[in-house]
Amino acid sequence: MLFLSQIKTPVGIMRMGASDAGICLFDFEYRRSIDTIMKRIESSVGTTFTEGDHPHFEILKEQSARYFEGTLKEFDLPLHLVGTPFQVSVWRGLEQIPYGETRSYKQQSIFLGNEKAIRAVASANGENGLAIIIPCHRVIGTNGSLVGYGGGLQRKKWLLEHERKNSGKTGQINLFD
Repeated sequence: MLFLSQIKTPVGIMRMGASDAGICLFDFEYRRSIDTIMKRIESSVGTTFTEGDHPHFEILKEQSARYFEGTLKEFDLPLHLVGTPFQVSVWRGLEQIPYGETRSYKQQSIFLGNEKAIRAVASANGENGLAIIIPCHRVIGTNGSLVGYGGGLQRKKWLLEHERKNSGKTGQINLFD
C-alpha cells in the first residue's frame, strides 16, 4: 500500500508518501509535476495512494523539523526510490553532494561517469519526488545560476542559503537570479 499525508514546512506545504519499504514521496504540494510523479510511483508500485498515517511519516517529520532548524545535515530515512535504474543512479549521486555545497549539472554528469549526459541528468533531477531528502536543489548552472527546480527558484535559493548558513562554511554562496 501507499500512504499519503502532508506537512507544513518553512518552504510551504509538502506531500509525504510512504510504503512499507520507505518514504517514496516528499514534494511540494503545488509543484506543477506533483501529480505526474505520484502517478509514476503508483504505476510502478501497482497501487494508488491512500490518505493515512504511516510510521515512516513520524521519522520524516522529526528529521525534516531538525533540517529546517539547521541541526540535521543528512537525512537517515528508509527510502523507496521509484524510478528507472538511470534515475535511481542520478538520485543516489545527488545524495553525495555535501550539505552546504553545490555542483553544476556538468559536474554532476562527470561525477556519474558520463559528461555528455547533462540533459539526461537534468531530466532525472526533475523527476525526483523526494525534494530536500534527495538534494536536487544543490545542482546549479555552470555559471552559478539558479536553474531547473520543480519547487521554484525562490525555494531553491532559500534552501541553498539555509544550508550555507548552517553548514559552518564561510563565505557566501554564489547565486545569480
